[in-house]
Amino acid sequence: MKKTIIVALMAFMPFVAFAQKFGHVNTDDIIPMMSEYKAAQAELETLQKQYGEEWEYMQNEYQKKITDYESQRESLPENIRTRREQEIMDSQDKMRQYAQDVQTNLDQKSNELMSSINNKVLKAIQAVGEEGAYVCIFNMAGGVVPFVSSTLTTDVTEAVKAKLGIK
Repeated sequence: MKKTIIVALMAFMPFVAFAQKFGHVNTDDIIPMMSEYKAAQAELETLQKQYGEEWEYMQNEYQKKITDYESQRESLPENIRTRREQEIMDSQDKMRQYAQDVQTNLDQKSNELMSSINNKVLKAIQAVGEEGAYVCIFNMAGGVVPFVSSTLTTDVTEAVKAKLGIK
C-alpha cells in the first residue's frame, strides 16, 4: 500500500513542478528610474561638492604652508624650521584622515539612502510575486544568478515598475 502511494506521488510530482510559476526581474533596470534614486544621487552629489570644497581649502592651506616654508627656510632659526616642518607633516596627516573620513561618510550615506530604495523595490517584487502566485522571482541584477531561462520564467520587471509607479 505504501509503495503504491509513493509511486503515485512520484508520478504526480513532475506535473506539480511544471504547474509552478517562476519569474525574473532586473532591479538594475528599475532602480535608476525611481524618483527616490534620482533624489538620493542629487543628495550625494551635493554632499560630495561640500566635501570637495573643504578639500580644496585644505589643499590651498597646505600649499601655502609649503610655499612660505620654502621661501623662508634658509633664514629661519632651527627651532622654527623644525616647528614649521612638523606643521606641514601634521597638515598632511589631517588631509589623509579627512579623505578617509569623507569616503567613510559618503559610503554610509549611500548605504543609508540605497537601503530604503532597495526595501521599496523588494516589497514591490514580493507584492507582484504574491499577486501572480509565483513560487520564486529571481533578481538578475549584479550577476548573482548565473542563469535563468527566459523561456521557462516570466519577466516581471514591467509589473514591478507598475507597482512602483514607474512608467
